[in-house]
Amino acid sequence: MQKLTAALMLITSCAFSAQTNKEPSVESYTTTQKQELTIVGIKCRTSNAPEAGPIDIPKLWARFYSENITAQIPNKASSDVIALYCDYEGDFTKPYSILIGCPVNAIDTIPEGLASKTIPAGSYALFSATGQHPQTLIETWGKIWKTDLKRSYTGDFEVYGETFSNSPPEVKVWIAL
Repeated sequence: MQKLTAALMLITSCAFSAQTNKEPSVESYTTTQKQELTIVGIKCRTSNAPEAGPIDIPKLWARFYSENITAQIPNKASSDVIALYCDYEGDFTKPYSILIGCPVNAIDTIPEGLASKTIPAGSYALFSATGQHPQTLIETWGKIWKTDLKRSYTGDFEVYGETFSNSPPEVKVWIAL
């Protein structure tokens, strides 16, 4: 758990300033249909500006683990941890919300201090960030930002599931089309 927390905090502090010389490749993702998914967790409003996201997102991850938010989420559908980027004011250069939590089967009751968000069903580009972590995730987001994908900005998310514990670790990145 501490390894994941440290890696995620490093990712968010590095991702905003990361430069990649690799060109995005059409083969670097697949397109698939995804069912609606509801997430419960904690959220904040931020942007990719150097004075915002690189500060806000590591704080949110730190809070997620220090307050053991996973244990507070009722009706979990799995133990996956999801970082959802949503409520964009435009494209990825504009303000957005990030919600870190877990997928749930129902939102009958949401504990105080937690929030829910439903990711709509639809078409998604699926990227796999496999390899040295966090570098491969940083490179993957760099590729995504450089692609000509027709993004809908309805909800993009990273899944830290069982494959994140593999060697090499893998994070799935879903981009709404």
